[in-house]
Amino acid sequence: MSDETVLPSDPPARKQQQRSVVTQQKLLDAAVEAFSENGFKGTSTRDIAERAGVHHPLITYHFKNKDQLWRAAANYIFKAFTRSLAQSLEQNKEMCPKARMSEMIYAYVRYAKSQPALHKVMVQEASYPNPRLDWLIERHLKPLFDATIGLLVELQKLGVAPPGNPALLFNMIRLSSGGLLALGNELKASSGLDVDSPETLKAIAEMVIAVFLPGEMPDDWKQKSAA
Repeated sequence: MSDETVLPSDPPARKQQQRSVVTQQKLLDAAVEAFSENGFKGTSTRDIAERAGVHHPLITYHFKNKDQLWRAAANYIFKAFTRSLAQSLEQNKEMCPKARMSEMIYAYVRYAKSQPALHKVMVQEASYPNPRLDWLIERHLKPLFDATIGLLVELQKLGVAPPGNPALLFNMIRLSSGGLLALGNELKASSGLDVDSPETLKAIAEMVIAVFLPGEMPDDWKQKSAA
């Protein structure tokens, strides 16, 4: 087959591929919004298609069914979340344990603000046992726990973090750092807290650090950092 035969068909193929990518992104954005607001059972694929502004059959074309679309939407928000935390840990690996955990808390707050559906989806799925919750834990939440718990245990041994069950401490930090932002509308109405304000976001991170990492690093760590 000659180049003259192949080349004219390439631009339409690329345009079709680009349209497909745009459609998938629209469906993912709409699915994240719908599932976080109404949960899996309360969301229909027709509602998602309407939010995305696309024809309903395109959902089955791109994602097969509602369950596959839910998993794709969850991957979309949780992969970016875990990537932001992993980047924080990597970028600050030369810092002392308290500074590393503090920077990760700031990263957590920033991402939770940019993607409030993160905790809304977790709340929706955690309200009753179901296969999606099992999948979410195994795929995204457990790896986050495994990557962080060792640092918290070290901070407890150093007297920086309070004693007690480190798994409970981990989840209290996690929910305080991000869970508050999922309740933004309620907090504003009941307490006058504006979670859209940069000052409030900074205050949330600083208070979480002050409450859950109240101790100072030992002198030998300070000397090591200064060297």
